[in-house]
Amino acid sequence: MAKIMHVQTVLVVEDLEALKIKTGESSTKDALGKAVHHFLECEYTQVEDMWAKKLERVVRRKKEAI
Repeated sequence: MAKIMHVQTVLVVEDLEALKIKTGESSTKDALGKAVHHFLECEYTQVEDMWAKKLERVVRRKKEAI
């Protein structure tokens, strides 16, 4: 059984509104939950140069398609 913990943070209103738009959620709770879940699951979280890694993947896909 998973333990649940209540957490809080302070955010700039504009950042919170941008997060809601980006996640497609209208509530603060759901937007933060979706963002945290994405951060934990994203394969690029631990990559130092995320853009280089993404570009490498695109180039590899194009080569495979040819």
